[in-house]
Amino acid sequence: MEVSSERIDRQTLNKSDFYFELPRELIAQEPLEERASSRLLVLDRQSGAVSHRGFRDIISFLSPGDCLVLNDTKVIPARLLGEREGTGAHVEVLLLKRQRGDVWETLVKPGKKCRPGTKLSFGNGLLQAEVLDTVEEGNRLIHFSYEGIFEEVLDKLGEMPLPPYITHKLKDRNRYQTVYAKYEGSAAAPTAGLHFTRELLALIEEMGVRIVYVTLHVGLGTFRPVKEENVLEHHMHSEYYQVSEEAAAVINDTKAGGGRVICVGTTSCRTLESAADEKGIVHGGKGDTEIFIYPGYRFKVLDGLITNFHLPESTLVMLVSALAGRENVLNAYREAIGERYRFFSFGDAMLII
Repeated sequence: MEVSSERIDRQTLNKSDFYFELPRELIAQEPLEERASSRLLVLDRQSGAVSHRGFRDIISFLSPGDCLVLNDTKVIPARLLGEREGTGAHVEVLLLKRQRGDVWETLVKPGKKCRPGTKLSFGNGLLQAEVLDTVEEGNRLIHFSYEGIFEEVLDKLGEMPLPPYITHKLKDRNRYQTVYAKYEGSAAAPTAGLHFTRELLALIEEMGVRIVYVTLHVGLGTFRPVKEENVLEHHMHSEYYQVSEEAAAVINDTKAGGGRVICVGTTSCRTLESAADEKGIVHGGKGDTEIFIYPGYRFKVLDGLITNFHLPESTLVMLVSALAGRENVLNAYREAIGERYRFFSFGDAMLII
């Protein structure tokens, strides 16, 4: 479900309203040695009050009867480096979404040189491809050819698709996966979940907090920059999600019993809000979502959110602003910058409650 402009008081919402100055040295380039050793900024979404804790303290903000919702998608090594056949020119392909069989929607650099009919080669011909078509936002539909099993070929040739602001090479590709990653299909990690260890999740369950898993394969919709100054003109790229009947039942039971539903990451949040009806009842099922959450949106399910610190003017800053208020969020970000928190994918965490 998409958010309609009728839900906000303004005809326009400016991208520049969500800008903040971030020193480059605060962009985390590598994960911490211990997942749960990151810092935790806690934001009270009603008062705007901020407090500073360690991530392991997350358990003191959870209560028996609450439900924690995590996204169990698994990142594939979706970045392929190859060359155009005939010219030998370098090309980079990012797998975004499998459309059918061996046909993928991709992001290609340089795109202008990869018109329909262009043939590509990766790993000295171990994987070959042909550009079929140009689609939305200049993405390319590409058909891949190979011997054997695609996932095994991809595992051999592909690299983890780290965001461009991370310039260091990742030593252990598992550090760009959550410990509970299960279903392959993402072009980016649901990074709020990177802070959790199996031990911490076990402690949370022992407290009487129920943990459920949903799936949203993170694609271009989550991280594509907003280009239009009027936020309402931004179109989200669709992403596949799935909610099991069992997970939906636990979430609905939690709400009915007066417990809180706390999402780990904006992707879990967007999944639940997509799967819920107007009465806030979550329904099991699967599909594609283009949901875009920005200030003025009325949350149907979510009571709290564990998230990372996001890029200026991004759809993710807009989502957390919808939950906690733009001024509260920007004030919290200013305090995080002053306290030298680590930002973005490998950075510290924030709890909005």
